[in-house]
Amino acid sequence: MNNLFNLLNPVKINQWQLRNRIVMAPLTRGFANDADGTVTEEMVAYYEQRARDGAGLIITEGINPSLAGKGTYGIPGLYTEEQAISWQKVTEAVHRQGGTIIAQLWHVGRLSHSDLIGRTPQAPSSIQAEGKVHKLHKPYQIPETMRTQDIQSTIHHFQIAARHAVLAGFDGIELHAAHGYLIDQFISEKTNQRTDEYGGGIQGRLRFLREIILAVEKEISVDRISIRFSEKKDDDPSYVWTDKAGMINAYLNLFRETGITILHPSTDQYTRVWAGEKTFHEMIREQWEHTIIGVGDLDIHIAEEGLNDGVIHLAAFGRPYIANPDLVHRLRTGEPLVVYDVTKHLPILV
Repeated sequence: MNNLFNLLNPVKINQWQLRNRIVMAPLTRGFANDADGTVTEEMVAYYEQRARDGAGLIITEGINPSLAGKGTYGIPGLYTEEQAISWQKVTEAVHRQGGTIIAQLWHVGRLSHSDLIGRTPQAPSSIQAEGKVHKLHKPYQIPETMRTQDIQSTIHHFQIAARHAVLAGFDGIELHAAHGYLIDQFISEKTNQRTDEYGGGIQGRLRFLREIILAVEKEISVDRISIRFSEKKDDDPSYVWTDKAGMINAYLNLFRETGITILHPSTDQYTRVWAGEKTFHEMIREQWEHTIIGVGDLDIHIAEEGLNDGVIHLAAFGRPYIANPDLVHRLRTGEPLVVYDVTKHLPILV
Protein backbone atom coordinates (compact mmCIF):
# COMPACT_ATOMS: atom_id res chain seq x y z
CA MET A 1 0.00 0.00 0.00
CA ASN A 2 1.38 3.43 -0.89
CA ASN A 3 0.93 6.73 0.92
CA LEU A 4 0.73 9.04 -2.10
CA PHE A 5 -2.52 10.63 -0.97
CA ASN A 6 -1.91 14.12 -2.34
CA LEU A 7 -0.18 13.03 -5.54
CA LEU A 8 -2.98 10.68 -6.57
CA ASN A 9 -5.95 12.77 -5.39
CA PRO A 10 -8.00 14.85 -7.84
CA VAL A 11 -7.60 18.62 -7.83
CA LYS A 12 -9.25 21.62 -9.49
CA ILE A 13 -6.84 24.15 -11.03
CA ASN A 14 -8.77 27.12 -12.39
CA GLN A 15 -10.94 25.63 -15.17
CA TRP A 16 -9.19 22.26 -15.13
CA GLN A 17 -10.65 19.40 -13.12
CA LEU A 18 -7.65 17.08 -12.92
CA ARG A 19 -7.80 13.41 -12.00
CA ASN A 20 -4.67 13.73 -9.91
CA ARG A 21 -1.72 16.06 -9.36
CA ILE A 22 0.60 14.19 -11.72
CA VAL A 23 1.79 16.18 -14.74
CA MET A 24 3.42 14.74 -17.82
CA ALA A 25 6.22 17.23 -18.41
CA PRO A 26 6.91 18.63 -21.90
CA LEU A 27 9.29 16.27 -23.70
CA THR A 28 10.53 17.01 -27.22
CA ARG A 29 10.64 13.71 -29.13
CA GLY A 30 10.85 14.76 -32.79
CA PHE A 31 7.98 12.54 -33.99
CA ALA A 32 6.16 15.12 -36.17
CA ASN A 33 6.15 15.26 -39.98
CA ASP A 34 9.31 17.26 -40.60
CA ALA A 35 8.17 18.63 -43.95
CA ASP A 36 5.06 20.42 -42.70
CA GLY A 37 5.06 20.20 -38.88
CA THR A 38 1.84 18.19 -38.70
CA VAL A 39 1.03 15.50 -36.16
CA THR A 40 1.72 11.81 -36.88
CA GLU A 41 -0.25 8.76 -35.77
CA GLU A 42 2.73 7.86 -33.56
CA MET A 43 2.18 11.10 -31.64
CA VAL A 44 -1.54 10.41 -31.25
CA ALA A 45 -0.79 6.98 -29.77
CA TYR A 46 1.94 8.42 -27.54
CA TYR A 47 -0.34 10.97 -25.86
CA GLU A 48 -3.45 8.76 -25.78
CA GLN A 49 -1.55 5.97 -24.03
CA ARG A 50 -0.51 8.27 -21.17
CA ALA A 51 -3.97 9.82 -20.93
CA ARG A 52 -5.52 6.34 -20.77
CA ASP A 53 -3.25 5.52 -17.84
CA GLY A 54 -4.63 8.52 -15.96
CA ALA A 55 -2.18 11.42 -16.24
CA GLY A 56 -3.64 14.43 -14.45
CA LEU A 57 -2.31 17.07 -16.84
CA ILE A 58 -0.34 16.56 -20.06
CA ILE A 59 1.90 19.36 -21.33
CA THR A 60 2.85 18.73 -24.93
CA GLU A 61 6.30 18.75 -26.40
CA GLY A 62 7.39 22.20 -27.55
CA ILE A 63 5.32 23.40 -30.52
CA ASN A 64 6.63 26.08 -32.88
CA PRO A 65 4.59 29.28 -33.33
CA SER A 66 6.47 29.86 -36.62
CA LEU A 67 8.97 28.07 -38.83
CA ALA A 68 11.67 30.41 -37.45
CA GLY A 69 11.17 28.84 -34.03
CA LYS A 70 12.23 25.35 -35.15
CA GLY A 71 15.31 24.00 -33.36
CA THR A 72 15.66 20.46 -34.70
CA TYR A 73 14.03 17.89 -36.93
CA GLY A 74 10.51 16.55 -36.42
CA ILE A 75 9.12 19.48 -34.43
CA PRO A 76 5.35 20.10 -34.67
CA GLY A 77 3.87 23.51 -35.36
CA LEU A 78 0.74 25.56 -34.68
CA TYR A 79 1.30 28.27 -37.26
CA THR A 80 -1.00 26.83 -39.94
CA GLU A 81 -4.61 25.65 -39.82
CA GLU A 82 -3.46 22.32 -41.24
CA GLN A 83 -1.21 21.84 -38.23
CA ALA A 84 -3.99 22.85 -35.83
CA ILE A 85 -6.42 20.39 -37.41
CA SER A 86 -3.83 17.62 -37.20
CA TRP A 87 -3.51 18.28 -33.44
CA GLN A 88 -7.27 17.68 -33.07
CA LYS A 89 -6.55 13.94 -33.33
CA VAL A 90 -4.39 14.23 -30.22
CA THR A 91 -6.72 16.37 -28.13
CA GLU A 92 -9.74 14.25 -29.05
CA ALA A 93 -7.86 11.09 -28.07
CA VAL A 94 -6.76 12.58 -24.74
CA HIS A 95 -10.24 13.89 -23.95
CA ARG A 96 -11.76 10.54 -24.91
CA GLN A 97 -9.59 9.03 -22.17
CA GLY A 98 -10.71 11.68 -19.66
CA GLY A 99 -7.46 13.65 -19.76
CA THR A 100 -6.47 17.31 -19.87
CA ILE A 101 -3.82 18.57 -22.30
CA ILE A 102 -2.20 21.96 -22.92
CA ALA A 103 0.06 23.07 -25.78
CA GLN A 104 3.53 24.36 -25.00
CA LEU A 105 4.56 27.14 -27.41
CA TRP A 106 8.32 27.06 -28.01
CA HIS A 107 10.56 29.33 -30.13
CA VAL A 108 14.30 28.60 -30.02
CA GLY A 109 15.55 31.91 -31.46
CA ARG A 110 19.33 31.77 -31.99
CA LEU A 111 19.39 28.02 -31.27
CA SER A 112 18.16 27.21 -34.77
CA HIS A 113 20.04 26.99 -38.08
CA SER A 114 19.51 28.09 -41.66
CA ASP A 115 19.45 24.41 -42.74
CA LEU A 116 16.28 24.02 -40.65
CA ILE A 117 14.44 27.27 -41.33
CA GLY A 118 15.84 28.50 -44.66
CA ARG A 119 17.31 31.72 -43.26
CA THR A 120 19.72 32.95 -40.62
CA PRO A 121 18.19 32.59 -37.13
CA GLN A 122 17.21 35.74 -35.27
CA ALA A 123 17.75 36.77 -31.66
CA PRO A 124 17.57 39.91 -29.51
CA SER A 125 21.30 40.49 -30.18
CA SER A 126 23.82 39.05 -32.63
CA ILE A 127 25.56 36.82 -30.09
CA GLN A 128 26.47 33.29 -31.15
CA ALA A 129 25.57 30.40 -28.86
CA GLU A 130 28.16 27.80 -27.96
CA GLY A 131 27.68 24.21 -29.00
CA LYS A 132 25.96 22.50 -31.91
CA VAL A 133 22.40 22.26 -33.19
CA HIS A 134 20.52 19.21 -31.88
CA LYS A 135 20.59 16.34 -34.42
CA LEU A 136 22.07 18.63 -37.11
CA HIS A 137 25.49 18.52 -35.42
CA LYS A 138 26.56 21.86 -36.88
CA PRO A 139 27.75 24.85 -34.81
CA TYR A 140 25.16 27.50 -34.02
CA GLN A 141 25.31 30.46 -36.38
CA ILE A 142 25.73 34.12 -35.51
CA PRO A 143 22.08 35.27 -35.36
CA GLU A 144 20.65 38.40 -36.90
CA THR A 145 19.55 41.06 -34.44
CA MET A 146 15.77 41.32 -34.49
CA ARG A 147 14.39 44.64 -35.66
CA THR A 148 11.33 46.09 -33.95
CA GLN A 149 9.13 44.84 -36.78
CA ASP A 150 10.62 41.35 -36.37
CA ILE A 151 9.74 41.42 -32.68
CA GLN A 152 6.20 42.52 -33.40
CA SER A 153 5.80 39.82 -36.05
CA THR A 154 7.00 37.17 -33.61
CA ILE A 155 4.57 38.34 -30.94
CA HIS A 156 1.81 38.09 -33.55
CA HIS A 157 2.96 34.55 -34.40
CA PHE A 158 2.52 33.56 -30.74
CA GLN A 159 -0.99 35.04 -30.81
CA ILE A 160 -1.93 33.09 -33.94
CA ALA A 161 -0.47 29.92 -32.41
CA ALA A 162 -2.67 30.43 -29.33
CA ARG A 163 -5.68 30.89 -31.63
CA HIS A 164 -4.77 27.66 -33.39
CA ALA A 165 -4.37 25.90 -30.02
CA VAL A 166 -8.02 26.73 -29.31
CA LEU A 167 -8.98 25.46 -32.77
CA ALA A 168 -7.03 22.26 -32.08
CA GLY A 169 -9.04 21.66 -28.90
CA PHE A 170 -6.32 22.18 -26.30
CA ASP A 171 -7.41 22.94 -22.73
CA GLY A 172 -4.78 25.67 -22.41
CA ILE A 173 -1.28 26.73 -23.41
CA GLU A 174 2.12 27.08 -21.82
CA LEU A 175 4.64 29.71 -22.89
CA HIS A 176 8.20 28.35 -22.82
CA ALA A 177 10.24 31.24 -21.41
CA ALA A 178 13.06 29.07 -20.05
CA HIS A 179 16.35 27.35 -20.85
CA GLY A 180 17.98 29.86 -23.17
CA TYR A 181 15.30 29.83 -25.88
CA LEU A 182 14.01 33.01 -27.55
CA ILE A 183 11.93 34.52 -24.73
CA ASP A 184 14.72 33.72 -22.28
CA GLN A 185 17.26 35.21 -24.69
CA PHE A 186 15.42 38.52 -24.32
CA ILE A 187 15.35 38.22 -20.53
CA SER A 188 19.02 37.29 -20.05
CA GLU A 189 21.47 40.18 -19.83
CA LYS A 190 24.08 37.90 -21.41
CA THR A 191 22.12 37.39 -24.62
CA ASN A 192 20.26 40.72 -24.75
CA GLN A 193 22.49 43.75 -25.28
CA ARG A 194 19.81 45.93 -26.83
CA THR A 195 19.54 49.59 -25.96
CA ASP A 196 15.94 50.07 -27.12
CA GLU A 197 12.72 49.39 -25.18
CA TYR A 198 13.34 45.63 -25.35
CA GLY A 199 16.71 45.79 -23.61
CA GLY A 200 18.57 47.52 -20.83
CA GLY A 201 17.20 46.86 -17.33
CA ILE A 202 15.06 43.93 -16.33
CA GLN A 203 11.78 45.68 -17.16
CA GLY A 204 12.95 46.25 -20.72
CA ARG A 205 14.22 42.69 -21.04
CA LEU A 206 10.86 41.35 -19.77
CA ARG A 207 8.88 43.46 -22.23
CA PHE A 208 8.95 40.79 -24.96
CA LEU A 209 7.40 38.22 -22.62
CA ARG A 210 4.90 40.79 -21.33
CA GLU A 211 3.69 41.59 -24.85
CA ILE A 212 3.44 37.91 -25.78
CA ILE A 213 1.29 37.24 -22.70
CA LEU A 214 -1.00 40.16 -23.53
CA ALA A 215 -1.26 38.96 -27.15
CA VAL A 216 -2.15 35.35 -26.35
CA GLU A 217 -4.66 36.49 -23.72
CA LYS A 218 -6.70 37.85 -26.61
CA GLU A 219 -7.16 34.28 -27.84
CA ILE A 220 -7.40 32.18 -24.68
CA SER A 221 -8.50 33.01 -21.14
CA VAL A 222 -5.65 33.93 -18.83
CA ASP A 223 -6.57 31.25 -16.29
CA ARG A 224 -5.65 28.63 -18.91
CA ILE A 225 -2.12 29.95 -19.51
CA SER A 226 0.98 28.54 -17.80
CA ILE A 227 4.43 30.14 -17.91
CA ARG A 228 7.61 28.08 -17.82
CA PHE A 229 10.68 30.05 -16.72
CA SER A 230 14.06 29.12 -15.31
CA GLU A 231 16.99 30.38 -13.29
CA LYS A 232 19.47 28.53 -15.48
CA LYS A 233 20.22 28.79 -19.18
CA ASP A 234 20.67 25.45 -20.95
CA ASP A 235 22.87 26.96 -23.68
CA ASP A 236 25.21 28.35 -20.99
CA PRO A 237 25.18 25.99 -17.97
CA SER A 238 27.57 28.23 -16.02
CA TYR A 239 25.10 31.10 -15.99
CA VAL A 240 22.77 31.35 -13.00
CA TRP A 241 21.05 34.55 -11.85
CA THR A 242 23.32 36.68 -9.69
CA ASP A 243 20.31 38.39 -8.07
CA LYS A 244 17.90 35.50 -7.77
CA ALA A 245 15.53 37.23 -5.36
CA GLY A 246 15.37 40.34 -7.55
CA MET A 247 14.70 38.34 -10.69
CA ILE A 248 11.97 36.29 -9.02
CA ASN A 249 10.33 39.48 -7.79
CA ALA A 250 10.42 41.00 -11.29
CA TYR A 251 8.87 37.89 -12.81
CA LEU A 252 6.13 37.64 -10.22
CA ASN A 253 5.22 41.32 -10.56
CA LEU A 254 4.84 40.76 -14.31
CA PHE A 255 2.66 37.71 -13.81
CA ARG A 256 0.41 39.50 -11.32
CA GLU A 257 0.03 42.48 -13.65
CA THR A 258 -0.95 40.25 -16.58
CA GLY A 259 -3.23 37.98 -14.54
CA ILE A 260 -1.16 34.80 -14.84
CA THR A 261 -1.87 32.30 -12.05
CA ILE A 262 -0.07 29.09 -13.19
CA LEU A 263 3.73 28.92 -13.02
CA HIS A 264 6.07 26.13 -14.07
CA PRO A 265 9.44 27.12 -12.54
CA SER A 266 12.02 24.94 -14.25
CA THR A 267 15.17 23.75 -12.54
CA ASP A 268 17.27 20.64 -13.11
CA GLN A 269 17.03 19.53 -9.50
CA TYR A 270 13.97 20.33 -7.35
CA THR A 271 15.85 19.81 -4.06
CA ARG A 272 19.07 21.66 -4.94
CA VAL A 273 20.25 24.11 -2.28
CA TRP A 274 23.34 26.34 -2.34
CA ALA A 275 24.94 27.02 1.05
CA GLY A 276 21.66 26.76 2.92
CA GLU A 277 19.61 28.78 0.43
CA LYS A 278 15.98 27.97 -0.15
CA THR A 279 15.25 26.10 -3.34
CA PHE A 280 13.97 27.87 -6.44
CA HIS A 281 10.43 26.63 -5.83
CA GLU A 282 10.51 27.61 -2.15
CA MET A 283 11.63 31.15 -2.99
CA ILE A 284 8.75 31.51 -5.42
CA ARG A 285 6.24 30.05 -2.97
CA GLU A 286 7.17 32.69 -0.37
CA GLN A 287 5.76 35.38 -2.69
CA TRP A 288 3.26 33.45 -4.81
CA GLU A 289 -0.16 32.35 -3.64
CA HIS A 290 -1.27 30.72 -6.89
CA THR A 291 -0.47 27.46 -8.68
CA ILE A 292 3.09 26.14 -8.91
CA ILE A 293 4.02 23.09 -10.97
CA GLY A 294 7.01 21.39 -9.39
CA VAL A 295 9.68 19.91 -11.65
CA GLY A 296 13.35 18.98 -11.47
CA ASP A 297 14.30 15.29 -11.46
CA LEU A 298 11.46 14.58 -9.02
CA ASP A 299 10.85 11.18 -7.52
CA ILE A 300 7.47 10.27 -6.08
CA HIS A 301 8.49 10.73 -2.45
CA ILE A 302 9.99 14.19 -2.99
CA ALA A 303 6.91 15.16 -5.00
CA GLU A 304 4.58 14.02 -2.23
CA GLU A 305 6.64 15.96 0.31
CA GLY A 306 6.45 19.12 -1.80
CA LEU A 307 2.67 18.75 -2.04
CA ASN A 308 2.32 18.07 1.68
CA ASP A 309 4.42 21.13 2.53
CA GLY A 310 2.38 23.34 0.22
CA VAL A 311 5.39 24.32 -1.91
CA ILE A 312 3.82 22.97 -5.11
CA HIS A 313 0.31 22.12 -6.31
CA LEU A 314 1.23 19.74 -9.13
CA ALA A 315 4.27 17.52 -9.76
CA ALA A 316 5.73 17.11 -13.26
CA PHE A 317 7.60 13.98 -14.35
CA GLY A 318 9.65 13.82 -17.54
CA ARG A 319 11.97 10.90 -18.17
CA PRO A 320 9.89 8.56 -15.97
CA TYR A 321 6.98 9.17 -18.35
CA ILE A 322 9.04 8.08 -21.36
CA ALA A 323 10.12 4.85 -19.70
CA ASN A 324 6.74 4.27 -17.99
CA PRO A 325 3.68 5.10 -20.12
CA ASP A 326 1.72 3.47 -17.26
CA LEU A 327 3.31 5.72 -14.63
CA VAL A 328 0.06 6.46 -12.75
CA HIS A 329 -0.84 2.77 -12.60
CA ARG A 330 2.59 1.92 -11.21
CA LEU A 331 2.33 4.65 -8.57
CA ARG A 332 -1.12 3.46 -7.52
CA THR A 333 -0.09 -0.17 -7.23
CA GLY A 334 3.43 0.33 -5.93
CA GLU A 335 4.98 -1.49 -8.89
CA PRO A 336 8.62 -0.51 -9.48
CA LEU A 337 9.33 2.06 -12.17
CA VAL A 338 11.39 1.29 -15.24
CA VAL A 339 14.48 3.50 -15.07
CA TYR A 340 14.99 5.86 -18.02
CA ASP A 341 18.04 4.73 -19.99
CA VAL A 342 19.32 6.96 -22.79
CA THR A 343 20.69 3.89 -24.60
CA LYS A 344 17.22 2.31 -24.69
CA HIS A 345 14.92 5.33 -24.83
CA LEU A 346 15.20 8.13 -27.33
CA PRO A 347 17.03 11.24 -26.03
CA ILE A 348 14.93 14.30 -25.32
CA LEU A 349 15.07 18.08 -25.11
CA VAL A 350 13.20 20.06 -22.44
